[in-house]
Amino acid sequence: MVIQAEATTPSAILDRASLLLDAFDGPGRLTLAQIVRRTGLPRSSAHRMLERLVQLRWLRREGRDYELGIRLMELGSLAVHQDRLHRAAMPFLHELHRVTGFVVHLAVLDGPDVVYLDKIGGDLSVPTRVGGRRPAAGTAVGKAILAYADERRVADVLAGQATARTRYSITTKAQLDAELTKVRAHGVAVEREESLVGFGCIAAPIGDPGAPAAAAVSVCGPVDRMAFDHRLAAAVRTTALNIWRHVDDGRVRVHPTLQQHARPLGVGPAARPLADLRGSRSA
Repeated sequence: MVIQAEATTPSAILDRASLLLDAFDGPGRLTLAQIVRRTGLPRSSAHRMLERLVQLRWLRREGRDYELGIRLMELGSLAVHQDRLHRAAMPFLHELHRVTGFVVHLAVLDGPDVVYLDKIGGDLSVPTRVGGRRPAAGTAVGKAILAYADERRVADVLAGQATARTRYSITTKAQLDAELTKVRAHGVAVEREESLVGFGCIAAPIGDPGAPAAAAVSVCGPVDRMAFDHRLAAAVRTTALNIWRHVDDGRVRVHPTLQQHARPLGVGPAARPLADLRGSRSA
């Protein structure tokens, strides 16, 4: 639907600017025609505001194409680093990556999706990015957070999920409820090719035990290289515990440490399989 009226009030201008910026929620550049289709704004209004956003460095223009500008990157980086949770998590995310050898994610729940606040390690070709989104019901971090959320929020997440991404994606409430029961029983969530074909993750909630989680931390990698065992799960849970303890008051405390291993935890024969979780693919 095309917006006909030329609104000039501050709130209306901000709404339009937000609408324009939201059009770039995804990879690649956009032309004016594509932006008009995505936003429904009149072409003249969209063009005028886009050019102003370019002047402010919120957007960048090359020829006829627009993309997010350096000023947004600067502000986004500041927002992440000013976040208390992210600050507390940083050293522990790097330690988890060092010990396991897998990609490490820090994520929060936003609507029906998880949003990745940080990603450590990129050598395993896990196709995720900082600021990226994934349907919460199909990710280990999402299930770790949802396990302690109220029923209404769980239902909203499942209702907001689009089509299945893989043949293992969770698509029914019964499937999701079964997964969340396992998370509460084991303290970790497991995802095997439910969101990305060929990749798996183990995640743990960050928060007070048994209470709604503020975020989740995970290790991810090629599913054929991950040993879904208690050693790997324990490393993720310890990381989540350490992060939450440091978010609480920012002071350094005596805390559990990850064991030093001669080789990454996820490589080689599994110590003791998480029997109930290894079969967590949703067929």
